[in-house]
Amino acid sequence: MKNNFIVYVLSDSVGDTAEQVARAAAEQYENTDYEIKKFPYVESLKKIDKIMENLNPANSIFVYTMVNKEISEYLQRACKEKGIPYIDIMAPSLDKFTGFLNQEPIRESGVIRKLDEDYFKRVEAVEFAVKYDDGKDPRGILKADIVLIGVSRSSKTPLSMYLAHKNYKVVNIPLVTGSKVPDQLFEVPRRKIIGLMIDPSDLIEIRRERIKVLGLDNSVDYVSIEKIYEELEYAQKIMKKLGCPVIDMTKKAVEEAANLVIDIIDDLN
Repeated sequence: MKNNFIVYVLSDSVGDTAEQVARAAAEQYENTDYEIKKFPYVESLKKIDKIMENLNPANSIFVYTMVNKEISEYLQRACKEKGIPYIDIMAPSLDKFTGFLNQEPIRESGVIRKLDEDYFKRVEAVEFAVKYDDGKDPRGILKADIVLIGVSRSSKTPLSMYLAHKNYKVVNIPLVTGSKVPDQLFEVPRRKIIGLMIDPSDLIEIRRERIKVLGLDNSVDYVSIEKIYEELEYAQKIMKKLGCPVIDMTKKAVEEAANLVIDIIDDLN
């Protein structure tokens, strides 16, 4: 004869953790037939009273994750009064962590969900930065949180990726002498655009290292000091025309530059 029972899964958040634990435990027993009734976002004592109505204590068991102490203790009292067994999944872990860290938990529901949301936002931002890197598709300018503009090797790509890991959707656009600037740059709010400038002597050294990696020689225009001055002058004119803030990237680490960009964006928004 099968044992039929109902597992009441309660949580002040989504309740996925409690449900997974309840199923994993219930599946360990043969000759049983169980049903799971899940109640997410239990955030009031009245909701517990409503759940307790019309249930059969003889075939019920409660499994729950509650970080709200008042609601958790109320649920425990209600279960004891009706003789219903209950499992508080969070309490043993919180007790151990409290003793280990010597501090009380914040008791905020949905923390894991918030972390998951933050993770997926970061992944989306990184994918965005890759898709619209180096002016691949100027349409991304209209969708971006931040638009970086500058000459080649002014740290646009590494800065874009670093900012993406901070959850910002970033597009970077190269400014090349003689090439048309995307129209979209003049369609977005100036507060979203950041110009990147760099000292010519530093830029030439960075480019020389780059062509060495590519197996090219130093005679190309890419490392010509006259060409570099021309490019920087052109970039400066574009930035002035756009009226955007400008950061000097000379000797700056990506982390330092990223903090400057974030400060500028936050101040202007």
